[in-house]
Amino acid sequence: MSIEIVAKEHIEYLNIINAKEDHTTDLKTKLDEAQRLGNEFKSKAVITFNTTIGPKRVDTTVWSVTEKYIQLKNNIHIPLKSLIDIEF
Repeated sequence: MSIEIVAKEHIEYLNIINAKEDHTTDLKTKLDEAQRLGNEFKSKAVITFNTTIGPKRVDTTVWSVTEKYIQLKNNIHIPLKSLIDIEF
């Protein structure tokens, strides 16, 4: 099954929910790397997260990582508990 890629501008229209399992701890290193890649190298990451209509992916730059969210451009936030995976 392929996961639909969405534009980051459309994330605000999705109902984001927690992933079946909380991957926050497992993804901590990847989150830090994604933020560093975004800030220092303007490099993008592919973020997979869960929504009420199934998993979605976005190819974007991670601006910051807080205790509960990742922040993307245009003040878009994705809850850490909704994350399924991050790829570079």
